[in-house]
Amino acid sequence: MKIYLDNSVLNRPFDDQSYPKIKIEIIATILIFKLIESDKLQLVNSSVIEYENSKNPFLDRKDWINSYLSQANYYQEINLTIKKEAERIQEYGVGAIDSLHLAAAEFTNVDYFLTCDMGIIKKYQGKIMVVNPVDFINFLTNK
Repeated sequence: MKIYLDNSVLNRPFDDQSYPKIKIEIIATILIFKLIESDKLQLVNSSVIEYENSKNPFLDRKDWINSYLSQANYYQEINLTIKKEAERIQEYGVGAIDSLHLAAAEFTNVDYFLTCDMGIIKKYQGKIMVVNPVDFINFLTNK
């Protein structure tokens, strides 16, 4: 199963765990990381993820994410086709960077796009499944 993790998921383990929703998402994200590390899930990296991570003001997070992404099974550069699809996705009200993430994920035919951003989950109406890490883990355990 091929998955794309946006930066909200990649950064989630570093977030404040005093909020129950965030703590549950952290646990789910760590489980997903373990499934990737054990080759039960295939990770997609992209130049959009790397660009967004390069803007991360927290050096320790940035370095950890870069290191983690080095184990990705797939890498997607942004091309003209992806840019055009991102423009179409923006018509749903999804922001420019998030639209590029989604278009790259569509182009690589991922099975799931994981995000902690409820705005993306609510607005996106495309070809791939967009879910929160908790919902993804629930899906895997109820198969």
